[in-house]
Amino acid sequence: MAKPNSGRLVRNHSTHVAGLIPILERLTEQPGITTITPGVISPVRGNIPQLQLKVSVPIRGGFKLLARKGKTVQEVFILTSLEQESLERAIAKVIRN
Repeated sequence: MAKPNSGRLVRNHSTHVAGLIPILERLTEQPGITTITPGVISPVRGNIPQLQLKVSVPIRGGFKLLARKGKTVQEVFILTSLEQESLERAIAKVIRN
Protein backbone atom coordinates (compact mmCIF):
# COMPACT_ATOMS: atom_id res chain seq x y z
CA MET A 1 0.00 0.00 0.00
CA ALA A 2 1.27 3.46 -0.90
CA LYS A 3 2.42 5.79 1.83
CA PRO A 4 0.73 9.19 2.15
CA ASN A 5 2.36 11.79 -0.10
CA SER A 6 4.14 9.16 -2.18
CA GLY A 7 4.11 9.18 -5.97
CA ARG A 8 2.48 6.69 -8.28
CA LEU A 9 4.15 4.13 -10.55
CA VAL A 10 2.16 3.46 -13.73
CA ARG A 11 2.46 -0.17 -14.86
CA ASN A 12 1.34 -0.07 -18.48
CA HIS A 13 3.95 -2.41 -19.99
CA SER A 14 4.44 -6.12 -19.48
CA THR A 15 8.23 -5.90 -19.86
CA HIS A 16 10.82 -3.62 -18.29
CA VAL A 17 14.58 -3.29 -18.15
CA ALA A 18 15.81 -5.83 -15.57
CA GLY A 19 15.91 -4.36 -12.05
CA LEU A 20 14.11 -1.13 -13.01
CA ILE A 21 10.78 -1.55 -11.20
CA PRO A 22 12.19 -1.84 -7.62
CA ILE A 23 14.23 1.34 -8.19
CA LEU A 24 11.21 3.21 -9.58
CA GLU A 25 9.10 2.06 -6.60
CA ARG A 26 11.69 3.54 -4.22
CA LEU A 27 11.82 6.71 -6.33
CA THR A 28 8.05 7.24 -5.88
CA GLU A 29 8.71 7.61 -2.14
CA GLN A 30 10.92 10.67 -2.73
CA PRO A 31 9.29 14.06 -2.00
CA GLY A 32 8.23 16.03 -5.08
CA ILE A 33 7.72 13.04 -7.40
CA THR A 34 4.09 12.52 -8.38
CA THR A 35 3.99 10.03 -11.29
CA ILE A 36 6.50 7.68 -12.94
CA THR A 37 5.62 6.03 -16.26
CA PRO A 38 7.95 3.53 -17.95
CA GLY A 39 7.85 3.84 -21.73
CA VAL A 40 9.24 2.30 -24.89
CA ILE A 41 12.00 -0.34 -24.75
CA SER A 42 14.60 -0.35 -27.53
CA PRO A 43 17.76 -2.27 -28.34
CA VAL A 44 21.08 -0.36 -28.36
CA ARG A 45 24.60 -1.17 -29.56
CA GLY A 46 26.52 -0.56 -26.35
CA ASN A 47 26.55 -3.03 -23.50
CA ILE A 48 26.21 -1.61 -19.97
CA PRO A 49 26.39 -4.36 -17.32
CA GLN A 50 24.79 -2.37 -14.48
CA LEU A 51 21.49 -0.49 -14.55
CA GLN A 52 21.92 3.23 -15.21
CA LEU A 53 19.27 5.94 -14.94
CA LYS A 54 20.10 9.20 -16.68
CA VAL A 55 18.02 12.37 -16.98
CA SER A 56 17.58 12.93 -20.72
CA VAL A 57 15.38 15.96 -21.48
CA PRO A 58 12.82 18.13 -19.70
CA ILE A 59 9.18 17.46 -20.53
CA ARG A 60 6.08 19.39 -19.53
CA GLY A 61 5.81 18.89 -15.77
CA GLY A 62 8.95 16.82 -15.33
CA PHE A 63 11.70 14.91 -17.11
CA LYS A 64 12.35 12.00 -19.43
CA LEU A 65 14.92 9.50 -18.18
CA LEU A 66 16.76 6.75 -19.99
CA ALA A 67 17.19 3.47 -18.13
CA ARG A 68 19.96 1.32 -19.62
CA LYS A 69 21.12 -2.17 -18.81
CA GLY A 70 22.85 -4.63 -21.08
CA LYS A 71 21.87 -3.92 -24.67
CA THR A 72 18.47 -2.43 -23.79
CA VAL A 73 17.27 1.10 -23.11
CA GLN A 74 13.85 2.13 -21.78
CA GLU A 75 12.31 5.58 -21.60
CA VAL A 76 10.93 6.60 -18.20
CA PHE A 77 8.77 9.69 -17.76
CA ILE A 78 8.73 11.39 -14.34
CA LEU A 79 6.26 14.10 -13.37
CA THR A 80 7.83 16.09 -10.57
CA SER A 81 8.18 19.51 -9.01
CA LEU A 82 11.92 18.88 -8.50
CA GLU A 83 14.63 20.68 -10.45
CA GLN A 84 16.96 18.50 -12.55
CA GLU A 85 19.81 18.54 -9.98
CA SER A 86 17.45 17.53 -7.14
CA LEU A 87 16.00 14.72 -9.26
CA GLU A 88 19.50 13.46 -10.09
CA ARG A 89 20.35 13.41 -6.36
CA ALA A 90 17.12 11.49 -5.60
CA ILE A 91 17.94 8.96 -8.34
CA ALA A 92 21.49 8.49 -7.01
CA LYS A 93 20.09 7.98 -3.50
CA VAL A 94 17.63 5.22 -4.48
CA ILE A 95 20.16 3.42 -6.71
CA ARG A 96 22.68 3.27 -3.83
CA ASN A 97 20.12 1.70 -1.46
